[in-house]
Amino acid sequence: MMRKYFVALAIAGAICPSAHAQTYPSKPITLVVPFAPGGTVNLMGRLLANHMSEALGQPVIVENKPGGGGSIGANVVAKAPADGYTLLLATMGQQSIQPLLTKNLPYDAAKDFAPVALFSTVPNVLAVSVDTPASNVAELVEYARQNPGKLNMASAGIGSVNHLTGELFMFRSGARFEHVPYRGAGPATAELLSGQVQVLFANLPNVLAYVKPGKVRVLAVASEKRSPAIPDVPTLAEAGVKDAVVESWYGVMAPAGTSAQVIAKLQDTVIGIANDKALIAQLAEQGAVPYPGTSADLARLSDEETGRWKRIIESAKIQTN
Repeated sequence: MMRKYFVALAIAGAICPSAHAQTYPSKPITLVVPFAPGGTVNLMGRLLANHMSEALGQPVIVENKPGGGGSIGANVVAKAPADGYTLLLATMGQQSIQPLLTKNLPYDAAKDFAPVALFSTVPNVLAVSVDTPASNVAELVEYARQNPGKLNMASAGIGSVNHLTGELFMFRSGARFEHVPYRGAGPATAELLSGQVQVLFANLPNVLAYVKPGKVRVLAVASEKRSPAIPDVPTLAEAGVKDAVVESWYGVMAPAGTSAQVIAKLQDTVIGIANDKALIAQLAEQGAVPYPGTSADLARLSDEETGRWKRIIESAKIQTN
């Protein structure tokens, strides 16, 4: 009898992950967005969550956990049960940059997450307040050189993508701005609109709505090609600043140890959403584009970006903490 009991236990243990995958999800899922409401990361997270809810038949609830350049929210997911019900909207900044700048993160970015899928990408842009005395990149660089300390550069936080994009720009151009970090791109953009800061390297969706009304000026796009959303705006290379391409990507990660079956289901769901025509149209309205990729694609991209930013951080002599 005891032998039969242990055999039954072994069989139950073997089929349990498969049974879980077949019934998953059976309750609401939390998608942790590691930045404040109002920014591009939040926008991408809510777009994805809405479509995931429809595809999976369960609510996908966005929970904003800002701070620490994305590390606070990432830590929540790293410490969550590996059951597929707590997910992270992963960003290039949080996954590939922050670990290079912060020595004592409470998690290991390379080991404590299971990559799920890539979702979208957006170009970064150089935006300035309307009262900034520069109508193009060359004038901005010259003014910054002639007036050190007069131009403040906002960011979504120390180590965020827009912070590092600004540092890269300063390294390549010779301009100097005073860095002013905020707890997210939303607050940083609000300060740009009010004129409290003069410069912001932002994800395009974060400032696009303010371009046509003339509330902000975008001087350049930090991408290989011009953005279809603002085709008259030159790339940084066209404006004279070479080797400063930064396009932000977004994906989904789960806690390490999440079953392969659940990861596969989530991967197929996210890729299907990224290929959906309705979603593609919604992204285009924001200046973003779909970027579907597998779990393996996300893992590879994270590693490549870590190596790339390590070289940039070292060459620009950006301090770590």
